Amino acid sequence: MDQAARHTRVIPTDSMIRAGQRSLREHNLRLVFSQICSSEAISRADLAETTGLTKATVSTLVGDLIAASLIVELPATTPVKAGRPAIPLTLARGTVASIGLEINVDYLGVRALDLTGDILAESFVRANLHNSDPVSAFATLIDEVMEVITDLSKRLIRILGACLALPGIADHPRGPLRLAPNLGWHDLDIHSTMASVIDSLDVDPSIDASTFACVRQILVDDLLVDNEASLAAQAEIATQTHPSFIYLSGDVGIGSAIVVDGRVFTGVHGWAGEIGHLTVDPHGPPCACTARGCLEVYAGTRSIMTNAGLDPDGQIDTLIKAHQAGDPRAIEALDHAGFALGVALSTAMNIIDVSHVILGGSFVPLAEILTPRISTEINSRVLASRWLASELEVRPSRSGRYGAATGGALAVLSSAVANPQSQLWA
Repeated sequence: MDQAARHTRVIPTDSMIRAGQRSLREHNLRLVFSQICSSEAISRADLAETTGLTKATVSTLVGDLIAASLIVELPATTPVKAGRPAIPLTLARGTVASIGLEINVDYLGVRALDLTGDILAESFVRANLHNSDPVSAFATLIDEVMEVITDLSKRLIRILGACLALPGIADHPRGPLRLAPNLGWHDLDIHSTMASVIDSLDVDPSIDASTFACVRQILVDDLLVDNEASLAAQAEIATQTHPSFIYLSGDVGIGSAIVVDGRVFTGVHGWAGEIGHLTVDPHGPPCACTARGCLEVYAGTRSIMTNAGLDPDGQIDTLIKAHQAGDPRAIEALDHAGFALGVALSTAMNIIDVSHVILGGSFVPLAEILTPRISTEINSRVLASRWLASELEVRPSRSGRYGAATGGALAVLSSAVANPQSQLWA
């Protein structure tokens, strides 16, 4: 290196300085907001001590978050030591909403959560979307979104964004959807299709222009996309005492997600966790994915109902009642489903080294029946089971029927926490 080059230095311009200041402010804002999110209540003084920021900086950032309706002040508390009363800060309830959307094979809908995770509004409808037209499904979903957002707008609740859960392989965070075998969809550009459907709608005159603009913004410009089981697992993480588990979602197909140390393991492309397509019998019945003998042809809802001699599109309650009444076909169908689930889960557990299994979706009401057979197979097939006997657990989900929609809303909230600056003047 010559002498001139050795002594050359970059002289910061005004724009570089401003960019650096913005970056530092955004970092500090994210730090303060994440601390408030992880605390039931915390004072400005405690925030300064925890984050290492000056009290003046914390006070300014807190003022911005209050002005954006992201946090609120609680009544002052009496200090333990002499001094001024502390004013606790906490997340605002019912001021902003994140939207979780879900399209599954037999239903679709929308759920709105506030920053605390409370449900502000929701709308779900049953629909047979097996081998369906995505345009028709999106049109129905948009109607549900319009209904929910109209309700939120009347209550002056601001929308943070939306995330769509789909039962298939989708590129995170924006798509496309690569394959959803049971929907019959493949290589679908979610955003362009959604835009086309919205722009072709005859909008209800009662819906004002600002509401329609909000719907288009969150469903076209800002929409996040992810696998339904991965998002349902996100909802489950918040309810867990165990940071690592396999989440199995039962519906027409079987979705799954692998959670390790409180994070969903997505793999290289974001497509990991397709336990529903592990092979139980290579010579078994054909699956919608074009392979044979996949887990879901034995333990998917339609398969169990069909094997029990019941209407494949019927209600799970019918299957449970048949089992309780001692119907031999129902008993055999559920026993074989439990066997198949145990075989597939054992394979996954031997590879992944987790000891907890969460049953979601339609498996929740069936958990009491399925768990004994699943556990038997796991105990006999998982190599380390004799050392893990006290840890092995199979239990139903705690996140409810529409866990994927909840997880979608939580994903939007996580994005807001990671980038609160974007919400200050939205």
